[in-house]
Amino acid sequence: MDHHYDPQQTNDYMQPEEDWDRDLLLDPAWEKQQRKTFTAWCNSHLRKAGTQIENIEEDFRDGLKLMLLLEVISGERLAKPERGKMRVHKISNVNKALDFIASKGVKLVSIGAEEIVDGNVKMTLGMIWTIILRFAIQDISVEETSAKEGLLLWCQRKTAPYKNVNIQNFHISWKDGLGFCALIHRHRPELIDYGKLRKDDPLTNLNTAFDVAEKYLDIPKMLDAEDIVGTARPDEKAIMTYVSSFYHAFSGAQKAETAANRICKVLAVNQENEQLMEDYEKLASDLLEWIRRTIPWLENRAPENTMQAMQQKLEDFRDYRRLHKPPKVQEKCQLEINFNTLQTKLRLSNRPAFMPSEGKMVSDINNAWGGLEQAEKGYEEWLLNEIRRLERLDHLAEKFRQKASIHESWTDGKEAMLQQKDYETATLSEIKALLKKHEAFESDLAAHQDRVEQIAAIAQELNELDYYDSPSVNARCQKICDQWDNLGALTQKRREALERTEKLLETIDQLYLEYAKRAAPFNNWMEGAMEDLQDTFIVHTIEEIQVRQLVPRRDQALMEEHARQQQNERLRKQFGAQANVIGPWIQTKMEEIGRISIEMHGTLEDQLNHLRQYEKSIVNYKPKIDQLEGDHQQIQEALIFDNKHTNYTMEHIRVGWEQLLTTIARTINEVENQILTRDAKGISQEQMNEFRASFNHFDRDHSGTLGPEEFKACLISLGYDIGNDAQKKTGMMDCEDFRACLISMGYNMGEAEFARIMSIVDPNRMGVVTFQAFIDFMSRETADTDTADQVMASFKILAGDKNYITVDELRRELPPDQAEYCIARMAPYNGRDAVPGALDYMSFSTALYGESDL
Repeated sequence: MDHHYDPQQTNDYMQPEEDWDRDLLLDPAWEKQQRKTFTAWCNSHLRKAGTQIENIEEDFRDGLKLMLLLEVISGERLAKPERGKMRVHKISNVNKALDFIASKGVKLVSIGAEEIVDGNVKMTLGMIWTIILRFAIQDISVEETSAKEGLLLWCQRKTAPYKNVNIQNFHISWKDGLGFCALIHRHRPELIDYGKLRKDDPLTNLNTAFDVAEKYLDIPKMLDAEDIVGTARPDEKAIMTYVSSFYHAFSGAQKAETAANRICKVLAVNQENEQLMEDYEKLASDLLEWIRRTIPWLENRAPENTMQAMQQKLEDFRDYRRLHKPPKVQEKCQLEINFNTLQTKLRLSNRPAFMPSEGKMVSDINNAWGGLEQAEKGYEEWLLNEIRRLERLDHLAEKFRQKASIHESWTDGKEAMLQQKDYETATLSEIKALLKKHEAFESDLAAHQDRVEQIAAIAQELNELDYYDSPSVNARCQKICDQWDNLGALTQKRREALERTEKLLETIDQLYLEYAKRAAPFNNWMEGAMEDLQDTFIVHTIEEIQVRQLVPRRDQALMEEHARQQQNERLRKQFGAQANVIGPWIQTKMEEIGRISIEMHGTLEDQLNHLRQYEKSIVNYKPKIDQLEGDHQQIQEALIFDNKHTNYTMEHIRVGWEQLLTTIARTINEVENQILTRDAKGISQEQMNEFRASFNHFDRDHSGTLGPEEFKACLISLGYDIGNDAQKKTGMMDCEDFRACLISMGYNMGEAEFARIMSIVDPNRMGVVTFQAFIDFMSRETADTDTADQVMASFKILAGDKNYITVDELRRELPPDQAEYCIARMAPYNGRDAVPGALDYMSFSTALYGESDL
């Protein structure tokens, strides 16, 4: 059976039939070139099946290697070949090969199976050329040209930068060898030192190109440099065949490079996201650990014994609020920013949302932070109360010591005096004098009763206020009370002894009445004088002297206290004046930032620049906060606990300042993420404005977030009917469309479907929807991102169409860090065609997109 070739069936990729017929009378030089080139071309494919040919017209005669060649280059199975040795078997095999060629849209002309079986060299070369045209050249497409013209245009484009190369055909344009060298240098400049090549040395140029192509590009030598140089017009088919091998080598390299670039891009996204995840986890762990360590310190309410120790605690707390906590506030803010940025990048790259380790969600951080601030608030309040308590205790303790010392000084020697038995040898008049003196002492004793009661009362109050030295106070107080009781008993006992003695002496005195009457004037004067002298000395003179000494001291103390209170008032006014400026300034900036973030003036870049200017002005305001902290420290050191000149406390200012820094950083991050989303999803400024207008309309409390019901209403307003638990996006509508839609649909939103949507826009279950999550949801269908299938296809290219990839292939095709990234994460390939070291790139590709575990 004869097969005929129709040139029009293959888009004119072969010369006209009359030229082919003329070529049947092949020039011996061209025949030699074709034989060598076609043989090498066939072997470049047959070696993949572990065989080769030596003689092109002999080795294809039985049709077996011809069928095998077609199977290798097409990737398809042909009909089962005949294994017999007879001519009929060979013709059958060749016909099967020719039928397969014809099935690919090629009509063969004047080529029959018998001629091939008979070893007709011209027919055999013509058949191989037909195969080369169909499988190596026809599918070449460059700028809407294909086949021969496409291959020629490709060569011209690739060699255009080389001034001494001018490719116009597939014969004489290649004789100097520079065209081949230029193709290699353009794609692999490291292989050829093109600058050293000379146009007048074609043999060196050709051999350089052929040797390099064979050694580094796996393109066998299909031509002889001497044949090309020695022929006026090299064979076009041989040149085309050889050049097509360059096209396919570099086209395959281009595909591999494109595939590698896609994989590198995807891996870079994954590596960046994984780094962000690791950074989040570490920052979250560090922050939680710091909170865990700090809360017990803030919850420790063990009081100190002295004002100095408690004031040191207050100083430590001031350091915590001014030095230690502010960086942690920034870390917490950065943690939330990193989390939001990561989630945005994951959504934009078609990856599943990031779920932190258990206990490290943003909500967990916020809860722990809330516990920290609660402990902090109670701690400062406790510190101030303790300082007030210790101040009161110090005053009471000093008062106790003062009164106790005065009392102890007064009682010194009183017990010995009361225990004297001077009345035993006294006369009646002496006894009466002693009685009068005793009565004066009893009056003095009664006057000191109040002081003893005051001492006891002060000791009781010190006990109630948990004074650290209460045991010694109690012991001293008890000693004073015991001594007081003893003085009372001794006083009563001495009175009784004096009265008994007086009665006894009065009886004796009757016996000396006459004598007494004569001595009466003198005795009376002596007794009176002694009495007066004793009374003046004990009762009046000493106390008056003591009072005169105490009055000036009291006046000095009052003057010092007056000066201290004046200084305290000055500190109050100074703090109040600054706080009354800083507090409203912080509030104003918060409101301005809120307005910038929700208003739609200019582009997102304009908003970002505006916010960064605000951030700079805020940072420049920090010295005023530090100055206020210094004034606050002076107030606390002066033990001032109230300030009628302002409603702002230092804690109000601190919290407001921290919120301001956090708000500006979050707002800047939100706009940056909006820019990321806009650019990744191709959202226009008009669409962004429409999203913002809808969001703002339902954000009635201007919190920057929507609650579930507000979000649902916003979706409905934009034309989302989510009813019967099935989402149907109706798109953006104008007012009339929306009105008609409302009338026609009634907007029944199923709870289950709405819950599903909320899980998308609020993955952390915070109960609110941010504007960033809102625009992500609204634009979720427009993302142009790589998919798992695309990455899988790219790996397949690098693997040479195998279902697995080897370690060597990964290291050859990818940058070192990304190759090792894949090697460390790819599971072994367990398919039937597995080889040692084979890796499963398919499951790895799906894992990159969260469809399975890496």
